[in-house]
Amino acid sequence: MENMMIYVLFFTGLFIIIKAGDLFVDAAVWIAKVTGIPSVLIGATLVSLATTLPELFVSMIATLDGHIDMSIGNAIGSTICNIGLILGMCAIISPIPIRRRFFSIKGFLMLGAVGTVYMMAFNRQISRIEGFVLLILLIIYIIINIFEVYTHKEDRYTVRFQEKSFSTALLKNAAKFIIGAGGIILGARLLVDNGVRIAEILNIPEQIVSLTLIALGTSLPELTTALIAMIKGHEGISIGNIIGANILNLTMVLGTSSIIAENGLIISSRNFEVFGKNIMDFPQTLALDVPFAALLMTILVIGGTANRKLGRLDGVLLMLLYIAYLTILALISF
Repeated sequence: MENMMIYVLFFTGLFIIIKAGDLFVDAAVWIAKVTGIPSVLIGATLVSLATTLPELFVSMIATLDGHIDMSIGNAIGSTICNIGLILGMCAIISPIPIRRRFFSIKGFLMLGAVGTVYMMAFNRQISRIEGFVLLILLIIYIIINIFEVYTHKEDRYTVRFQEKSFSTALLKNAAKFIIGAGGIILGARLLVDNGVRIAEILNIPEQIVSLTLIALGTSLPELTTALIAMIKGHEGISIGNIIGANILNLTMVLGTSSIIAENGLIISSRNFEVFGKNIMDFPQTLALDVPFAALLMTILVIGGTANRKLGRLDGVLLMLLYIAYLTILALISF
């Protein structure tokens, strides 16, 4: 019964963080529109930032609680899930057209971010100073988005209300903002606490739980945003949001987590047996997770740049690679 309650609390945390994320995104977009921020900047920066808040809070709480593997696994696992599962699924449903110029710039920035993370982690630690470097990369990404707004001429607009309706809308969205932010924090706490206990019950590393269940859960806002964008005929928003979310996972989430960690983010290693062979001192983050994320990103960026679209075959390839990754995790965990 106690174990059942742990699973119930874990999935309750997932539900809360998803619903709270929706409320927060709605409120953030409303505030942006009221202040006259261009819609392209909303999609490229604000929506990506808002949908990445679950990953940020989960990794921060995990870091503060001393669960560094879970903190890192959540950020890297979300990038893998975003491309392999979400973009793969979206491309299979309908090919995604790509604007080569800005896609390539942001795509190569994403590759640069994952390469930077790998080099920083190569000595098995991402220090606080390196965390600040990652945040500088985040600032560069935001500047590129602002540059895109003013070079790709798009009309600014402001949402106008009558005084009475504006007051009502303001109160409504302020409540959404506060409830959403609080819900994300509560959901993140439930995910981390019960994710650790699930790892103990299943006798698997916390890193595996964070790379799979938690990463999938915190990526659901990106999945929802991508699918809604496709239904409404805005396929380009889905891929822009995913690339933005990945850059934020690598820079904002890992950067912030390494800064608040007492000794930075320490890359652990472990021993396991697969196919009867003992593998000793295996640094999974360096040897499997980050390289796999880089592989998916490379396929996305090169394929999208060359073909100016992400086709159904690309989607099938990304999905198959994601399934292969999950299979490898299962082999080295059970």
